Amino acid sequence: MTTAPLPSALSPSRASDFLQCPLLFRFRAIDRLPEAPSAAALRGTLVHACLERLYELPARTRTPSTAVDLVDPEWARIRDGRPEVAEHLFPGGEGLDTWLESARTLVRRYFDLEDPERLEPREREMRLEVALPTGLRLRGYVDRLDVAANGRIRVVDYKTGKSPHPRFEDKAKFQIFFYAVMIWRDLGVVPARLQLVYLGDGSVRWYDPTEEELAAAEAEIGGIWARIEEAGRAGTWEPRRSKLCGWCEHQALCPEFGGTPPPLPSPWIPASGDPEHG
Repeated sequence: MTTAPLPSALSPSRASDFLQCPLLFRFRAIDRLPEAPSAAALRGTLVHACLERLYELPARTRTPSTAVDLVDPEWARIRDGRPEVAEHLFPGGEGLDTWLESARTLVRRYFDLEDPERLEPREREMRLEVALPTGLRLRGYVDRLDVAANGRIRVVDYKTGKSPHPRFEDKAKFQIFFYAVMIWRDLGVVPARLQLVYLGDGSVRWYDPTEEELAAAEAEIGGIWARIEEAGRAGTWEPRRSKLCGWCEHQALCPEFGGTPPPLPSPWIPASGDPEHG
């Protein structure tokens, strides 16, 4: 039996990885295998950065043209920090102009869904780390937290893709309820609204959770962690084949595709500062 070095805290993305495929969780959270970001994922990073920066400006200047003007400087900042990624995705600048214009389209569409001149978020890109009553630590980043004058809290999550069919919205719903559980435990307040803003097709979905629903979500998260711990104790991370395998970078190491995973890292006790992003 091999004891795997589990992460020090659970994030929404890593919990979703485990639900999708325990072996994918292992590759990302334990082996920490490198992955090259896709153009879509990098565009999401760029658009999120522009929307975060938008709310640093005076309210009256938060216009579509001002927001679009943020795309180029924010891209320059990302590119300068990760030049190898930019060159990998856009060798010699090929395809870059079209990609940047697609980011501008998403930024413009945001104004069809909300009026940023009327909003003053309490937090943007809010880092949360809380311990549940069970001792399980949760970690993640909330895109935006709005607090009304009466104290009502709204959690907002930007999605740069299209809204899923109702049959397939469980992943996004799980993620935003994960954030809501963290806020509930951190602030002692049940958020009044959980809002998903889909820039890909200009739609918004929301949930108004009850304390009972958050308690159920918390129990679900605890159950996922218990299964992760069980897999860690056994050193067995089973692959789960699905349509999503087509987007996985680790097929060469997956038994479902004739590969062999690398040996598990030596057991260790993770430090409290071990990075884990949601």
